[in-house]
Amino acid sequence: MERIAVFPGSFDPITKGHEAVVKRAIPLFDKVVVAIGVNSTKSGFFPLEQRLTFLKQTFEGLPTVEVTQYSGLTINYCKGIGAQFLLRGLRNTADFNYEFTIASMNRQVGAVETVFLMTDPEFLAINSTVVRDIIRNGGDATPFLPNALQLP
Repeated sequence: MERIAVFPGSFDPITKGHEAVVKRAIPLFDKVVVAIGVNSTKSGFFPLEQRLTFLKQTFEGLPTVEVTQYSGLTINYCKGIGAQFLLRGLRNTADFNYEFTIASMNRQVGAVETVFLMTDPEFLAINSTVVRDIIRNGGDATPFLPNALQLP
């Protein structure tokens, strides 16, 4: 059976921390699906199509990484594509407390195991909210974004 992991998120925008988690997960799984969860009640800073382009730029040339989008419950998306694992990155204890609750619920609702990878130390302070604020206010966010990313 193919080991498929889904790395869900808004990726608004993707950061070097996200990129590092996916690259570290590649040897652990047969396929890593980086999936933008679409919430119809929220609009992102970057449009969905732009975020998909960013993800494709970032993971170009990595054949076991697939980029896609989904709507609805993440657990239902996982079941629909036959994914047995959810991939999550952790920066700190606050992330752990939040993710632990979701992982526990997902395990009860469906047979999906959550795999946590600790963020590399150099990326601990990076989060999409801060990166968006830098971009929104005309700052240089390139130190926090994947090198392959080409902002418009």
